[in-house]
Amino acid sequence: MTTILKIGGSLESDRARLRALLAEVAQGVHGRCIVVPGGGAFAEAVRAAQIRDGFDDAEAHRRALDAMGRMAAFFCDLEPRLVRSVEPWADTATASVWDPASLRAGQPEIPESWDVTSDSLALWLAARLRARRCVLVKSADAAPDETPDILARRGLVDAAFPAFAMRYGGPIAIWGPARQVMLPQRVAA
Repeated sequence: MTTILKIGGSLESDRARLRALLAEVAQGVHGRCIVVPGGGAFAEAVRAAQIRDGFDDAEAHRRALDAMGRMAAFFCDLEPRLVRSVEPWADTATASVWDPASLRAGQPEIPESWDVTSDSLALWLAARLRARRCVLVKSADAAPDETPDILARRGLVDAAFPAFAMRYGGPIAIWGPARQVMLPQRVAA
């Protein structure tokens, strides 16, 4: 079974942790993994450009997907054993990094706004692939009792995360710099 491992773009400022994690993925330490890259500085540039140039959220969403693609290339440059994949649902690589370029055409279940970032996209991919778990690697820690709603309110994950977590329904973990926590399981009503 596959693990979806979302690695936040903010980890680019902690190169030692980022390199070690990518090496673990390439070595198969976490089993079959598909890495979902955050947008990092590339996504922040999109936010700044939207403010400056005034394009709509749908265009910002597409550019943010491109930012994730650039981060995917960066991750593969840091760890050459990783395979860059545009369609991980058709990929059999043990360790790959997802470039979400195919989402530029849109998906009805993915709102094209800043409410959806790589956090929710990782859950979307986890649901699509029926992944055994979804792990978000963050530059900040979550508390053991925090729910997706609480995490979204405090800004550790995006606003759409609770809804995507409900649709996924599988185990979700947050790996911060000091602790790893499993989010409480929720069942759809």
